[in-house]
Amino acid sequence: MTAVPPGRPVGDRGAGRGRDGRAPGQGPPPPAGETAEDAGAGRFGGETAVGAGAGRFAGGVVAAYAGGALDRAAGLRRDPGRLRRLFDSDRAEVVPLWRDRCLVVRDSVPRLTGGGRRRLPVGLDEPVFLGLDGDRPVFAVDLSELAEADALGTVGADRTVDVRRLVQRLDPAEAALLGYARGLCHWHRNQRFCGACGSPARPVDGGAARRCGGCGELLFPRISPAVIMLVELPGPPARCLLARHAGAGEDSFALLAGFLEVGESLEDAVRRETAEEAGVAVDAVRYFASQPWPFPAGLMVGFLATAHDAATTVDGEELLETRWFSRADLRRRRAARGRLGNPDSIDRLLLEAWLDAGDD
Repeated sequence: MTAVPPGRPVGDRGAGRGRDGRAPGQGPPPPAGETAEDAGAGRFGGETAVGAGAGRFAGGVVAAYAGGALDRAAGLRRDPGRLRRLFDSDRAEVVPLWRDRCLVVRDSVPRLTGGGRRRLPVGLDEPVFLGLDGDRPVFAVDLSELAEADALGTVGADRTVDVRRLVQRLDPAEAALLGYARGLCHWHRNQRFCGACGSPARPVDGGAARRCGGCGELLFPRISPAVIMLVELPGPPARCLLARHAGAGEDSFALLAGFLEVGESLEDAVRRETAEEAGVAVDAVRYFASQPWPFPAGLMVGFLATAHDAATTVDGEELLETRWFSRADLRRRRAARGRLGNPDSIDRLLLEAWLDAGDD
């Protein structure tokens, strides 16, 4: 179940593809010309990853789209009358989206308040309650039914931009909120009917779920978990395994990754994907950290695993080549290319943490 993500630089994700054809963690392509900002990462200490958890790493680094500070206020969701009053209050803030894109005003993403919120056209889908930012209720509204020009005019925005183009300039909490809003609005737009009986389904609980008007089935957003792993061969010198996928550039290598399958644990998925993709048997699978990946509904779960030996096997169709890289190799490649992995992805944090863990 190997991905074929073309043109990935060293450290970008390899992956198995899901039913929608996307590789885990792939999402929209990274914006052209984007470079990684320098940042610290969690260290691997023996068998564990110190600092991993809740998307936060040593030195205060937070995985993109993780670490949200919003109170999701589940207790408010079951009171539609109160939600309507909150939406109509002067404290309410609304995040507008258009076909999964942010509406931008002079390089910032506005939250509509007061009169701006009241300019929203009648007939849009119900606003989605995201939670409380202090004492301010925050909602998202999907303007996708409008033409782009009309959506821009409604908000007074300059253009629409994918959140991945903005993430390096955003506060982590704001990036998490925008990813959350994007994922929920995408789900509502694509889950209008019940999968059991085909009847229309309507939003309930402030947009946290939908209920079928026919059979009464309660529908929740589906998350597609995927594992991404740095496979290490102990040294000296220690080396990690990267692979070149079909369609990738001649010198473009990626971490291994793949979707979780029915009936397996995350650790089982790491072992299976590593064996399927590269013919490598691993043990000592250790959790690193996780990252929400709302493109459209993923969860990337990072692991470190230890290979039994250096032997690898590729099929020549999905994977073209595997290669073991020492820390010195990756440092040279990072210096030449400016980054390892994608700026907003956990793959970069895995690689940087592995580099920080040793000097060999």
